[in-house]
Amino acid sequence: MIASSARRVYAVARKELLHIIRDPRSLTMAIAIPMLLLVLFGYALTLDVDNVPLVVWDQDESHLSRELVSRFLGSRYFSLKSHVWDYAQIERAIDRGDALAGLVIPTGFAGRMDSGRQASVQLLVDGSDSTTATIALGYSQVVTRTFREDITVRRMQRGGVQPPTAPLHMAPRVWFNADMESRNYIIPGLIAVIMMVIAALLTSLTVAREWERGTMEQLISTPVRGWELIFGKLVPYFGIGMLDVSLAVIMGEVLFKVPLRGSVGLLFAMAAVFLAGALSLGIMISILTKSQLLASQLAMVLTFLPSFLLSGFMYAISNMPRPLQLITHLIPARYFVSLLKGIYLKGVGLEILALEAGLLTVFALALVLAAAVKFKKKLV
Repeated sequence: MIASSARRVYAVARKELLHIIRDPRSLTMAIAIPMLLLVLFGYALTLDVDNVPLVVWDQDESHLSRELVSRFLGSRYFSLKSHVWDYAQIERAIDRGDALAGLVIPTGFAGRMDSGRQASVQLLVDGSDSTTATIALGYSQVVTRTFREDITVRRMQRGGVQPPTAPLHMAPRVWFNADMESRNYIIPGLIAVIMMVIAALLTSLTVAREWERGTMEQLISTPVRGWELIFGKLVPYFGIGMLDVSLAVIMGEVLFKVPLRGSVGLLFAMAAVFLAGALSLGIMISILTKSQLLASQLAMVLTFLPSFLLSGFMYAISNMPRPLQLITHLIPARYFVSLLKGIYLKGVGLEILALEAGLLTVFALALVLAAAVKFKKKLV
């Protein structure tokens, strides 16, 4: 009984594998597209804000104003585009996108600083990209604060006064991503999103293709049971999916220099569970639609948008409205993204990630069983 079922599953898997090999488009989509997406998103998608283009209007042209400008340019966060001589030039540079910010230093700046009076400078920032503008403002505040403190200390030392010791000193230390590189947490999340989309797209065409080509009638007339047909069609795509995961992990390590601190075995085990669920979701869509075009469109809608927006890959779930936070519990990519980030960046195991691993397993089992139960060996 078991041996005969295994033979039938093997026969269906072999048939599907031969179809993939003979169809270069399917094979290309299965292997090349995930790698291409990883490269494109990995390089294009970044949350780091470095080298903010800056224009400067130095009305004071003093040693202190030049020092302040050098403080901005000496950091890795600002780059000088040009010096300007009026507000119209600043506005033009920001409107054209040549600069993100404009620094205005008024006349009398050095005199006020030397005499201990309050001196002001103006920073005009393009707020059309609010996230980048907020980060640029934070950078500028750090630069001006350290400049102000250094000037105050120098003035007190010239007057023979010992600068007071700060009553509080914070010594920050960043764990898990010490260099604060956004790529280190974007790449693991990308693996989850890309694998979800590709896996569902691949298997969403399998059963629908049989219906459209008229070969489903032949399969129905064979002794192959419904669950055997489903498992047989899943096996080759599962192998391709694990190959994709392997290539993605290698690319993350070699191409993007993303550290993998946790267990490689746990990573691949969780990837296998996630792939089983994602592939079964595609099979389910294919069973319900019986149309390749409709199945591929529905698979894209049900996988890419939820995985990209609601998995915590790009946007923190805690910052979402409460109703959306509840909906994210239905998105399997949420748990896989958490698993990947925990394994990649923190190096933790199931002692920390047991809940996410358990929920991901429940999702995979539920979809595999649902696909097997939903498929019926009949023509209508």
